[in-house]
Amino acid sequence: MSTVTPRHSTAEADNLAVASFLLGLPGLLLFNLVLGPLAITLATLALVRGTSRRGRAVLGLVLGVAALVILVVTNATAHGVLWQIGD
Repeated sequence: MSTVTPRHSTAEADNLAVASFLLGLPGLLLFNLVLGPLAITLATLALVRGTSRRGRAVLGLVLGVAALVILVVTNATAHGVLWQIGD
């Protein structure tokens, strides 16, 4: 049976916080439907596990939510079409 040291779990939570930020940022422009919820999930896990990079986790959470809001707004206003090539 393996034991998890607090140092290891804090480092893992810190990595989750950084990953949520790094996925939430491009999620604003690309693959909103995938990257937004992924950033929200990772940020929530990081906050629950007690990350020392709390600001980065919160920023990842905000970016994930913003990505989903952008997706909803673009679908509601442009019917999902941002660029139309041709006719």
